Amino acid sequence: MELSPNEQRLLRALTDEPQEPAVLAGEIGLGEQEAMSAASWLQLKGLARIAETRRELLRLTDEGARYAANGLPERRAADWLAQHGPATLRELAAGPLTDAEAKLCIGWLKRKGWATIGKGDSGPRLTPANAATAQPDEPVLARLAAGEALADELDPAGLKLLHGRKLLAQREAITRKVALTDTGRAARAALGDEVLLGEVTPEMLQGGAWREGRFQGYSLDTRAPTAEPGTLHPMTRFVAEIRSIFLEMGFTEIESDYIESAFWNMDVLFIPQDHPARELQDTLYLSDPATIALTDDELINKVSALHEHGGDTGSTGWGCRWERGPAERALLRTHTTVGTIRYLAEHPEPPARVFSLGRVFRREAVDATHLPEFTQVEGIIMEPAASFAMLITVLREFYHRMGFDDVRVRPAYFPYTEPSLEVEVRFGDRWLELGGAGIFRPEVTAPFDIAHPVLAWGLGLERLAMLRLGLTDIRMLYQSDLEWLRENS
Repeated sequence: MELSPNEQRLLRALTDEPQEPAVLAGEIGLGEQEAMSAASWLQLKGLARIAETRRELLRLTDEGARYAANGLPERRAADWLAQHGPATLRELAAGPLTDAEAKLCIGWLKRKGWATIGKGDSGPRLTPANAATAQPDEPVLARLAAGEALADELDPAGLKLLHGRKLLAQREAITRKVALTDTGRAARAALGDEVLLGEVTPEMLQGGAWREGRFQGYSLDTRAPTAEPGTLHPMTRFVAEIRSIFLEMGFTEIESDYIESAFWNMDVLFIPQDHPARELQDTLYLSDPATIALTDDELINKVSALHEHGGDTGSTGWGCRWERGPAERALLRTHTTVGTIRYLAEHPEPPARVFSLGRVFRREAVDATHLPEFTQVEGIIMEPAASFAMLITVLREFYHRMGFDDVRVRPAYFPYTEPSLEVEVRFGDRWLELGGAGIFRPEVTAPFDIAHPVLAWGLGLERLAMLRLGLTDIRMLYQSDLEWLRENS
């Protein structure tokens, strides 16, 4: 049986009595990790045995350390009651405890028999009783204040009282010891005094030590592990493919910020201020900054007029009062259309053919088809000859280039487009909806003096990726499943 130089050195140092790897490493001049590696190989070859003991180590959390230094809340309350007499929770909170500790200590005072609880005019009233009665949790707390300790060396009754109070943190302590087996003893005897050499060092060559031993043999038949090459994530490749398709179709890419005001994200797009999508259960509003100030009074007046009575568009608007406060709320953008409308505000003259690929955020429950953060593919065409038929043709062409032969559209409703449609592709034996599209309503384009039709669409990238990759759960796209990543590299 061929042994490496480290295995031979360790085998010579082993005895029938189990020893810790750190001690053995010091004896033979190896690092502890090298010694443990050699021990593992010897155990695999039946020459050594490794005994492993797992024990629980405990330490105090920050709260536990504070209680160890200042005393448990119930102890401080009991001592105070013994000195001052019966008291209410409010009096305890004004004395030795905080409000939270005063509420917390009631149950523990009763459980430990340190106070009786009666009814007072302003809530529970506590009367001292047997405060000198010892409890086993305080000695355990004092012991852990000095540092970590093994759980099996502490009073179980004291630990039982402390567990569940978030005062203790635990970790597993693993102790390993290595000893010879009968086979190992025979193998050690067969080694004799021969020194097996592995790596050749400059010192060995200069001092002639290489002549004093036998070099370890190398097997050319040993199978080396396959080196997995690095590659792009499937989503990264997918985004690059979509970008390439739009660029080939004559579009220009634009970008926009994640943080927006509700004004640009919703009001400018003619989404009414009482629309359900604006509620907390659908939109992620920010606390810092909580608002984004609106400074363009002329634009604000145009948008408010459109919402209230339709302005000069011939529309009746939403027929309700528009308020500036909700429009200034800061949020994480719910769609990339906010970037599109900002682009149109800066470029109101045709032609315009732009697209964007960006993250959007919504308060969605995570399941097989929904994520709170996902990628949207957004695009617009603005030119005098733009039409609904052109929009359908562009979308069909995009999906055909993505590899979907069966594409259809059906009528839909969105607050900022009219007419509107949803795009569906055939997946197996059913149709799957992938995004919405339409022509911007006059209420959206009027504030920017846009005189020509604007075709717009927003498509979900992850659902498209699911179809291409044959997935049934959208979460797989963002899980670190190495096997799946290798299969789809």
